[in-house]
This record gives sequence, structure tokens and C-alpha cells, in this order.
Amino acid sequence: MKRLSGSNKEISKILAAEQLELSRQNADVDEAVRQIIEAVKKEGDQALRDYSERFDGVSLTDFEVDQSLIDQAFAEVDPAVLSALENAKANIESYHRQQMEKGFEDQPSQGVIRGQVIRPIERVGVYVPGGTAAYPSSVLMNIIPAKIAGVKEIIMITPPQEHFVPAILVAAKLAGVDKIYQVGGAQGIAAMAYGTETIPKVDKITGPGNIYVATAKKQVYGLVGIDMIAGPSEIGVIADDSANPKYVAADLLSQAEHDVLARAILVTDSQELADAVEAEIEKQLKALPREAIARPSVENNGRIIIAANKNDMFDLMNQVAPEHLEIAMEGAYDYLDRVQNAGSVFLGHYTSEPIGDYYAGANHVLPTTATSRFSSALGVHDFIKRIQYTQYSKTAVNQAEADITTLAYAEGLQAHAKAIEVRNDKD
Repeated sequence: MKRLSGSNKEISKILAAEQLELSRQNADVDEAVRQIIEAVKKEGDQALRDYSERFDGVSLTDFEVDQSLIDQAFAEVDPAVLSALENAKANIESYHRQQMEKGFEDQPSQGVIRGQVIRPIERVGVYVPGGTAAYPSSVLMNIIPAKIAGVKEIIMITPPQEHFVPAILVAAKLAGVDKIYQVGGAQGIAAMAYGTETIPKVDKITGPGNIYVATAKKQVYGLVGIDMIAGPSEIGVIADDSANPKYVAADLLSQAEHDVLARAILVTDSQELADAVEAEIEKQLKALPREAIARPSVENNGRIIIAANKNDMFDLMNQVAPEHLEIAMEGAYDYLDRVQNAGSVFLGHYTSEPIGDYYAGANHVLPTTATSRFSSALGVHDFIKRIQYTQYSKTAVNQAEADITTLAYAEGLQAHAKAIEVRNDKD
């Protein structure tokens, strides 16, 4: 792993340059996705069939996954996996129920009522990757908050496969999906954004995917809502000399095995810990089945940052703004108020990041590439709308007229002013 040391200012400058590089767009992918979206807009289901043959090698006559395949998945799924999914579902539900928002209403003065009501989004589409990137935990994390929010219809799309991973279909049904369609890639995102003869147009799209899926989500944003533009997985660990290097190394590798582009970053004020973690990473890599993925990840994107003190450790990690942040320090909970930017925080030596991925209940759909500076984990709030309302009596309008019309005329919007003046008692 590459090491960074020096003053806080020097390290910060290097991190900023690396962050800028991560955000650069791939023009070739952008254009290819644009063409796919246009084809789906014009040709609907036929375009989906053509792309399924071209990209997935599958000839489809029916896109919907029928009940017989779902029943087969329940028959085939490992009972231990089913039990784990049910337990995870219970934890995810109990956590996300606490995110439910309530409306409000007040009467600040006589004749004036103001308020806000909460309404669920009507139809949501969830994208689920196929192939080796089959993550039933992500199915639960995307669908359950939408169900709790009260979304009326949830559809799921996933690339066509000769044999679906049973846990994917099982997780979808446990979470409460309404329909499942076998279509993937940018064409699947386009289908949900615009609608086809078979696949209904949705109001919001969530779920992870490769660069083509992420680019398609970005291009359809505005026509539909999206959860976020997700980049490669990230983990940041803040650790002092109380940390166990074996634990820290294992946690860094837990994200490095996702993708050769994944980032694993350790910030510490202990040179001895840095040395021990680096040695431990090499030792654990050699025994890792996904070494071919994890090794280039840590060698090319991994960073060990030696900070001068604990304040600098938190300042630098707040700049990284990682998707996952572990605080591997004694009394870790007491440092929580120093965290400004992170998708999800894991406190203490025993709270390994995979606890959040699979089981604890907090969502694992998280902002990446430093976007935790302005965005948050997926939650119930992503599947609701806040609708404002206001009511003024005739007397209240007349009392507010001078202020309203003064501002309207100041902005050069005479029709705004007239709309108030026509309600004046003198008219």
C-alpha cells in the first residue's frame, strides 16, 4: 500500500488530487450509454431483446420472472441462508421503521395555517446486478425501506441468467417486491425510466451496478429520481496503537475484495501499527480466494496515512469522506462527534464493517467517492415526498399585502403583486 506522511496540509493536497482523478468521467462509456437509452426510448421491448442477445447471450420472449422460478428458488436455497436472510430482514426493518417521518401543522397567526404532509413515492424500480455480483443483502437493503415508506409498487430488474442465484429471488420476495424482470445493464435502467410495452415506468430507481448502470442512472436523472451515483467500494479506518493489526488488515481487505478499483485507507498516528497492518495484509492476501481482485485494489488504491496526532487523523479522514468508516480506538464512541463526513460509522475494535453489510440493520447502500460530504445512506426518507400546504384567510391576506407586493414589485414581477391586490377588501 502506498504510504502518505508529512504535514496535514501536504497530505490533504495529495488526497484532493486523487479525489479529482476519481471523479473524472469516461466519455466513451457516456456516449455508449446515451445510444442505448435512445434505442430503448424508440424501440421499447425490441431493444431490450436485442441488447439481451448482444450483451447477455440470451434470447428472451418473456421478461417477467414467473412464480415457478421463485418457488424453485425457495426450494433450492440453503436453509441456513434463508434463516440468515430472515434475521437480517428483521434487523433492517426494526432500524428503518425509526426513520419514518411525520407531517406537521401550525397556526402562526389568526387566519393562517401552514403544514407539511408525507406521501410515499408511487412506483420504485430496484436494479440488482447479476453474475458473480449477486448480493441478496443489497436486495433487502433497497426494498425494505421502500416498503416501510409505503411505496405502492416495487419492481426489480436483474440481468437474464440461465439459472438465477436462488438467494436473490428469495430475498426479493421476503422483502416484498411486486414484480421481477430479467433485464440488465443500461438498457434496464432506460426501460424503468421511460417504460416499455412490458416494463412499467417508475418514479425512482435505486440499486448498485457497473459503470454502464451508474452512467445510465446519471443520464436519466431528472426524468426519474435516483438514489445516488455509486462508485467503487471504500473503507476508511482510523486506528491508534490500541488497534489489533490483524483486525484492521482483515477489515481493509473486506472492501478490497469487491473490486480492483475499491479503496482501502488506513489513517493512524502509530508507525508501529502501520508496519504491522501492512505485513498482516500481505499475509492475509495470500490466503484470500479473491486475491486477484484484492491485491491490485490495495496496491493501486490502498493508502496508509501517517498523521501527526488524533486531530489530524480525523481531519484527514473527513476529507476522504469514506463510504464506510471504522474507528478502531479505545472509547471509540466518544470520538463520534469528530466525524463530519462518512456514509456509515463502525465503532470499536469488534464492530467490523461486514456487520453493517449483512446484519445490524443500518443500510449498506452508501455514498462513495467523497459524496458523503453532501449525501446520506439510503433510507425510508429516499422513498417519500414532503408536500407543503398553506391556507390564508381573506383577512390574513389583506394584512400581509404590503409586504408581499413590495417584494413582488422589487423583483419586477407585477403579476405576482396583482394576484394579491385583486383580493384587497377595497376592490
